[in-house]
Amino acid sequence: MKRSGLITTKIGMTRLYDEGGVAHPVTVLAVGDCTVIGNRTMEKNGYVANIVGLREAKAKHVAKPQAVAAEKAGVKPYRKIVEFRVSDDCVIPSGTVLSAAHFVAGQFVDVQATSKGKGFQGAMKRHNFGGKEATHGVLKAHRSLGGTGMREWPGRVLKGKKMAGQMGNETVTVQNLKVFGTDATENLVFVEGAVPGANGTFVLVTDAVKKQHKDLPVPTVASAQQQAPAVAEEQ
Repeated sequence: MKRSGLITTKIGMTRLYDEGGVAHPVTVLAVGDCTVIGNRTMEKNGYVANIVGLREAKAKHVAKPQAVAAEKAGVKPYRKIVEFRVSDDCVIPSGTVLSAAHFVAGQFVDVQATSKGKGFQGAMKRHNFGGKEATHGVLKAHRSLGGTGMREWPGRVLKGKKMAGQMGNETVTVQNLKVFGTDATENLVFVEGAVPGANGTFVLVTDAVKKQHKDLPVPTVASAQQQAPAVAEEQ
């Protein structure tokens, strides 16, 4: 079984307490209007996936290819669109609004986001180099990285050499974070520990691939907004 993930927005960090009064640092993730806007099928596309969008946007505020694709599919354009590959039993119908109840307290998840950009940084900060000696003849080169190349062969700097350069602003995945709990009213997910990225960053949350899961809602739990009309009809 491989369930769909959610697109969330990082709100920030706070502290929550368990039943024993122990404090847990958690990151607050807002699910918002996370909606399934399409599907990929094995017959047509060669794989099975749910297409999920977050944060409705006007057509003029998204790229033209995304706006045209949304118009052809008969859905509204979204700021962020992601495909989550799933198993056949976890396909979610298009138009389903997802909720924080998709995850349960105690399960483990993997999160993926774009880390904070640090700009151009030296080797000591970027790669944790120790630097040169503070004395014994070292003059104005205490934070330099030292020699980088070799002599006659190969006579160049090898690809991948740790040097100064752009730091951060890259896709980072953190695995096996525990879900402390969820808030159905505000549609929030509380994840123990730190999540990459600045506040407001889009964060992809999926079931942890290295953990066993049970008692999870399959394929998902729709939001309260969609459940309300069904209850009214039954009454």
